[in-house]
Amino acid sequence: AGAHNDNVVVALQVETASCIQNIDEIAALPGLDMLFLGQNDLSMSMGLYEKYEYPEMYFSPELNAATDKLRAAAERNNILLGLFLFGTDRVGEFIDKGFTFISIGNDLHHMLTQATSHIGALRDIAKEHGKDWEPTKYASGFGISTD
Repeated sequence: AGAHNDNVVVALQVETASCIQNIDEIAALPGLDMLFLGQNDLSMSMGLYEKYEYPEMYFSPELNAATDKLRAAAERNNILLGLFLFGTDRVGEFIDKGFTFISIGNDLHHMLTQATSHIGALRDIAKEHGKDWEPTKYASGFGISTD
């Protein structure tokens, strides 16, 4: 087997209400390196999408309590905390909460935000050159903001 296990990170995704209910036992598993919080799926599992209007579930007392329970279990067991965010608005908040592995966006999110940025730049450049330019309906059909 060699030293393969020394070079592997074992990260468990925390995305269900039952995971939070059992987080003390889960965090105590030998060989566990990281607990990775999936706020979106956890909110769905906890019924917060039915209780709150988007994006209020991410700031709800229930999700905050679940996150605090996760943080405490990780701290007791010297486990790293990770999380996924779509943007950078809340990075500082989660750094302050002890999260050291923060994933920002996914492939679709990065493509859409970059495309939106280019659309804005193209609009501005065209205006500087005396032209009105707007993206075609196809760009907006792919979820790219044309505002």
